[in-house]
Amino acid sequence: MAEDKYNLKNPAVKRILQEVKEMQSNPSDDFTSLPLEENIFEWQFAIRGPRDSEFEGGIYHGRIQLPAEYPFKPPSFMLLTPNGRFETQTKICLSISNHHPEHWQPSWSVRTALVALIAFMPTNPNGALGSLDYKKEERRAFAIKSRESPPKYGNPERQKLIDEIHEYMLSKTPPVPQLSPSQALEEHPTNSDGEAQANQQDSATMVAGNGLPNPVVGDRAVEEEPLVLANANPGTAEMGVRAAREIPAREPSNQPLQRPEMRVQRSADDRLFTWAAVGLTIAILVLLFKKFMKSSGHGAVFMD
Repeated sequence: MAEDKYNLKNPAVKRILQEVKEMQSNPSDDFTSLPLEENIFEWQFAIRGPRDSEFEGGIYHGRIQLPAEYPFKPPSFMLLTPNGRFETQTKICLSISNHHPEHWQPSWSVRTALVALIAFMPTNPNGALGSLDYKKEERRAFAIKSRESPPKYGNPERQKLIDEIHEYMLSKTPPVPQLSPSQALEEHPTNSDGEAQANQQDSATMVAGNGLPNPVVGDRAVEEEPLVLANANPGTAEMGVRAAREIPAREPSNQPLQRPEMRVQRSADDRLFTWAAVGLTIAILVLLFKKFMKSSGHGAVFMD
């Protein structure tokens, strides 16, 4: 990259060139991104679909536009590869994008933003700007198709960079995993199972929302829930989701339960104690009655 083209005293230029060197010296298998030769404020990137999701194995290209005030203002993001989660060639609304400048921190970088974008992909879109809510089968089909060829976008220089990025990611990304029979049944349940799952999801939605549906104004009023919080690693949310998926269900214990038998024994003891108490009470009442009759002068009659 010809650095003599740019004003190296400009804070944005210095920061961008620093991030380019860091991206090249410390590459990742999950993503890659480079700026255009003619404009370092425009980056082309590709991310790998997150593991253990319907996006796994997919290669998703996109475009980042950095503002002149970078890193003090957030970049904008656009996906170029059809994916079923975000619209293509549309600026998407995320807590790391220019739609939410209040969440952006200057300490974040292009690398941080790409890690967060990968973590956002399996999340619920909630009607946010630029979001889609396709079925898992459709998203998996997009993941398979994304590997065939890179998207066509822009002038020859952009396309050349996109092609180079695609070849690099293709060498780092494993194929889309095949569905096992059990997974296929889970994604295509029978009518009774499907109705049960739908009822469970409706119940969970009502509990999570205190009985109220998600607010929607028009088509795209609800914004994406911020996933990246202040002073937090954007990859933490993704790790948390994976950890939740990997927690095994608790297996039922095979040990016999002895509590019912103990309850029966306790119930019989309680009855004996109750009857003994009733008998004792009646005896006391009889004695008191005799004493009262004797003291009142009717004792002889009573005794006779």
